[in-house]
Amino acid sequence: MRVVKELWEYREMIVSLVKRDLKSRYKGSVLGFLWMFLNPLLQLAVYTVVFSTIMKMGIEKFYLFLFVALVPWLFFSTCLSAGTTVIFSQQDMVKKIYFPREALPLAFTISQFVNMLLSFVVIFIVVICSGVHIRPNALCYLPFVMLAEFILALGITFLVSACNVYFRDLEYILGIISMAWMYLTPILYPMDMVPQQYADIFYMNPMTSITIAYRDILYYGRAPQMNTLLQALLLGMAILVVGQMTFGKLQKKFAEEL
Repeated sequence: MRVVKELWEYREMIVSLVKRDLKSRYKGSVLGFLWMFLNPLLQLAVYTVVFSTIMKMGIEKFYLFLFVALVPWLFFSTCLSAGTTVIFSQQDMVKKIYFPREALPLAFTISQFVNMLLSFVVIFIVVICSGVHIRPNALCYLPFVMLAEFILALGITFLVSACNVYFRDLEYILGIISMAWMYLTPILYPMDMVPQQYADIFYMNPMTSITIAYRDILYYGRAPQMNTLLQALLLGMAILVVGQMTFGKLQKKFAEEL
């Protein structure tokens, strides 16, 4: 509660960091903020060509099946891999002035979350054009799924940003882990393809429940199962607690390590 209170007192600083990150991300590029929409669309095009034409999956409207899971994954994977640079990118601030260090991973996660929300504009356009009928009661669950993923991503960002200060190779290791994690999450394939004896192991992956929930709402047009939502939320909260506690212990010597 002390950390939450302190972050609230520094809320203007956090908002400023989020705005600066969003403005500087595509600064100098010709297309600017359009890359927020083009990046997932280009990845969608590549995966669709590969898995619908060359390695046929036999899934109806595979482009939509993939897209509704790919955009949330891009948000999570960015927090996992790029989250390692959060402290380094602001090391002058960390060394010279006092502020709650938790503000840095929080601001980074919020900026990535805003980026995902903007990409969801494209998702809804694709869903409407594809003719999928989404029930209003199913759509009501979408904010809860997003909240569960945000909590998970924030916990991961706390964890990797703190650990990378002490172990610099983590940034490169996580690039490989992120790639493996994606293929161990039912993004490119349905959960039905996973052998039954490995299903429980797959559900230990917090992104599995989140991906299934997104797909239930935006691809199948139905409300996600409550146990799926609850599992995603509980796993996310557990990782957030671990990540914040780890960050709290390691931040004491940030200035020395930097």
